[in-house]
Amino acid sequence: MRRYEEDIWSEIAKFLDGKSLVKLAATNRWFRRVIMDDTIWKFVSLRDLQVPPPPSLVAYRWSKLYTSAFDGSHSFMFHQQEKHIDWMRIGAFSLDSSLALLAERLSFPKKIRKEDTVENMLQSHGCCMLDNVKSGIWIADLQLVRCPVCDLNTCDGTMQTLDARHIELFLCEGYQNGSWEYQLIGSHDIKKRADGAAGAIFDFTHLKGSSTSAVFDYPSWIGRQNDWQPKAKIAPHAVAVNTNLQDNEGLHVKYHTMRAGSDGEVVAIRISQQLL
Repeated sequence: MRRYEEDIWSEIAKFLDGKSLVKLAATNRWFRRVIMDDTIWKFVSLRDLQVPPPPSLVAYRWSKLYTSAFDGSHSFMFHQQEKHIDWMRIGAFSLDSSLALLAERLSFPKKIRKEDTVENMLQSHGCCMLDNVKSGIWIADLQLVRCPVCDLNTCDGTMQTLDARHIELFLCEGYQNGSWEYQLIGSHDIKKRADGAAGAIFDFTHLKGSSTSAVFDYPSWIGRQNDWQPKAKIAPHAVAVNTNLQDNEGLHVKYHTMRAGSDGEVVAIRISQQLL
């Protein structure tokens, strides 16, 4: 009979949100044992993040991953708080492979030739390839920060950043103690008027798939020309942002990544733009 009751409550729990689950688990020891079962939290996490199961096992309990994803935290809460202005959560997407494409535009040539350096790829295509990326679920935010964080002394304005991280990042000791840091992997100037400040991250293996096509249909989501509010698009294997711009002289674009140790996998990505 008790096993039957556990099965019933396990199924009921799958219809509750995270806060309700925590409250139910706090009622007594029996409910805590039933509700804190990790299979329940995995189901709820994937449901609320709207992503498929990751291709490999996760390193932390799903209850902790759920908290990390939904407690309202973002990367600038832990480092460079004084630079932060505002942010919005975009959503979650999946990287099934270790190869990602980072882009500063929402359209590029059908054939992308991998150059010998990131800088050359950025100059010729407005995008670059990134390998050894940690597969799994990624969380994407749009950040607005003060420009001094980007080291351009001539600018006292703001900078837009597409900020993506692996779902496990905030739980990792290397991130918490500050030993993992963002490293600049490429930058360049767009020395002409830019209609918008855009950034995108794609799982390269799904670049031409139907699941990514909604991102490339950018006229449907970037807003009208006189709409200056930032817009974002999330897809199963990609994320993109765009902010329409008024008259300008171009953009300065920077790409940063964070690795899990000096030679570890890429666990966080930032694409930042500021006006020249």
